[in-house]
Amino acid sequence: MKNLLLFTFLLSFSVGFAQDKAEIFFALNRYDLEISQRQKIDSWVEKYPKAKVLGVYGYCDHLGTLEYNDSLSVKRAKSVEDYLRSREVAFAENYSLKGYGESFVQSKIREKNRKVEIVYAIPEAPKKPDGQLQKKIETAKIGDKVRLPGLNFYNMSDVVVPNSRPVLDKLLAILNDNPNLKVEIQGHICCQTDKEKDYSYVSTQRAKAVYDFLVKNGVKSNRLSYKGFGVSSPLRPIPEKNEKEQDENRRVEVEIIGN
Repeated sequence: MKNLLLFTFLLSFSVGFAQDKAEIFFALNRYDLEISQRQKIDSWVEKYPKAKVLGVYGYCDHLGTLEYNDSLSVKRAKSVEDYLRSREVAFAENYSLKGYGESFVQSKIREKNRKVEIVYAIPEAPKKPDGQLQKKIETAKIGDKVRLPGLNFYNMSDVVVPNSRPVLDKLLAILNDNPNLKVEIQGHICCQTDKEKDYSYVSTQRAKAVYDFLVKNGVKSNRLSYKGFGVSSPLRPIPEKNEKEQDENRRVEVEIIGN
């Protein structure tokens, strides 16, 4: 089964942009857009006229062969891309289109797996986070681990959910204010119960996404390292009871390695 393509480049957007996603659904074995889904896209375009599309990603349920589902998921993504372009929606320079077939954590509701995700960025006013994180990191000793509360990710990706962006900005500010501080960024994932499919690499990609964001915004790379822990250190037992627990498990922490 092929590896998932992850979206590290999405975090390269400058401060002041929020990332989010919209989902478009399809009938069984179809890749043409139904009227209701066209209307959904139309409503999205009207609501976010300044949005810029970062990626369009197609998915399928597990019915059919891997090869068939891979092909179908790409066709679904292309149908959505074509319709977005017909509506003159802006696309990012590093825009990505990808079909994942059935290679993702499937919902128990089969219809929800026949979809395309539109990942996009919209301008937003910067938000000022509170000083609790700064105090925890600045008073931590070497070897201490500090969780980044509120830094959550979409399932099976390294894309930070929109309301988590201020946490990245605050971490950047803390490192800039404390030039001797060195940290290891540690990634974690949720949900994995299938021992035949190893998605632990996603945790590494999440840690690397934070690492890349910090380096791109001026933090020297010799102050940073990153590591993925898969599902070996969950905050909530797996399988999680609800989406809130899943959000808490798909997280990033920092360990103080020098100050």
